[in-house]
Amino acid sequence: MRYTLSVARKPSLSPSKITLFLACKLKYRWTYVDPRGRAFFRAKSYYSFGTTLHSVLQRFHDPADTDVVSVEQAVQAVHQAWVSAGYSGPEQEQAKRELGEQAIRDYVEAHLAVPSEAVTVALERLLQTDMGAFRLLGRVDRIDEWPDGSIEIIDYKSGRSNVEEAEVRGDLAMNCYHLLVRETFPGRPILATIVAVRTGNRATVGFAPDDADRFGQDLRVLGEEILGTDWEEVVPVRIPACETCDFVPLCARHPEFDISGLTLSRRMSNRDG
Repeated sequence: MRYTLSVARKPSLSPSKITLFLACKLKYRWTYVDPRGRAFFRAKSYYSFGTTLHSVLQRFHDPADTDVVSVEQAVQAVHQAWVSAGYSGPEQEQAKRELGEQAIRDYVEAHLAVPSEAVTVALERLLQTDMGAFRLLGRVDRIDEWPDGSIEIIDYKSGRSNVEEAEVRGDLAMNCYHLLVRETFPGRPILATIVAVRTGNRATVGFAPDDADRFGQDLRVLGEEILGTDWEEVVPVRIPACETCDFVPLCARHPEFDISGLTLSRRMSNRDG
């Protein structure tokens, strides 16, 4: 009889996971660790809206997709890719659909008016690297290569109307992407750009080669903290985001969590749960 040894997979962390942990440890627990959180999670309209726009932009920048090359084709692609989950009703959904159509129209018109000299070399590329205690995963919206050999990481933001260079440089996800892309394109100058899709505003910064080394050291420490957290010992802390959080009924079961001032529906959910 042959026996197969079971080898535990190394845990993975992503920019979204790390960002959520820094924002609220309990929300991280209910989202990624404790299965009780699944029953409380609700679809979010901003996720649906962002997913739709990302899908259309991926098709537009894909040279193999010849069905989305004009403004009208791109607007039609919004209808084809539309995700309806999470909207409060038909009126809100229609308003967001029109907003999405206009955003894509403006984006494509601007791109076609001033074509870029860069060549898109990757779309929605999942990259990963070994960080010792964990694997770092990151899905990059777009990677462009410029004639001078430099590599540009491009990240779309559907919820922002403006972006500054300091925001790009300090963005955790962009620093993670820099760490990952550097391994794929060693020795290349790397740029990072965040695009506010709804307005077309964008900001670009250049990363120094040693930026990734310093960030990687800090990330290893943070990752080990996340993986080593004793979730049963984490005490819920009231923050402004609690007002709209799906998991308040779970946190409210802790005797030290103050639910005063939260909406009546939250309190009712807590009693019903």
